[in-house]
Amino acid sequence: MSSDRSIVKGERRSPGRPARDAVNANGPDLRDKILDHAELAFAEFGFQGANLRDIAARAEVNQGLIRYYFGSKADLFDECFKRRGSLIAGHRHVNLDRLLEMKKSPAVEDIVYAYLKPQWDMKYSGPNGAAFVAMQARLHAEPEEHALRLRREVYDASLKRYIATLSEALPDVPRDVISVRMAFLVGAYLFMLNDLGRIGDLTDGHLTAFSKDAMLDHLVRFLSAGLSAPT
Repeated sequence: MSSDRSIVKGERRSPGRPARDAVNANGPDLRDKILDHAELAFAEFGFQGANLRDIAARAEVNQGLIRYYFGSKADLFDECFKRRGSLIAGHRHVNLDRLLEMKKSPAVEDIVYAYLKPQWDMKYSGPNGAAFVAMQARLHAEPEEHALRLRREVYDASLKRYIATLSEALPDVPRDVISVRMAFLVGAYLFMLNDLGRIGDLTDGHLTAFSKDAMLDHLVRFLSAGLSAPT
């Protein structure tokens, strides 16, 4: 693959809210603690299965405090998704900026790598990073309108930049075709981030695991070939 790859590395109130001084004494740290535990609960049970009582118990806070900071369960879910999803989208912008600074016409594999790397890093960043990836996968099983709105809000700006860059790198492939293939790409990498058990099944147990970097390398090569295929 190209050597260019090396460069990519409002408060709500509820009737029973706690005293303002008690809330302000904890500040952002308490918000993050609640979000961390909510993330784990949503990853395990999905939006429908998780409940605020359980999340409050995990975070060792009063349930009213969650409502004070975030409002409803849906609002809490959205905050969880936007917190890490926005980090991934931001890193994708940065990766693409760096890639384009180094080379005006980067290779397709380098573009795909720049796009996938932030999600891969999130997966292996610790329990909560892995929980976010699982939570994101579960989003496909949630009400479609809600899921689409969240994904559009968080990811569309960066995704469309990559589609535009790929269109320049693949002038013989119509932009609409590249857009459809990027949808295939998203589905494939989300599946591989969350369901590696099938590799063992399909290889009759010869391969049961890949290293983080080896799996990403295989995926980049496969997806780049699909994006570049003649129409």
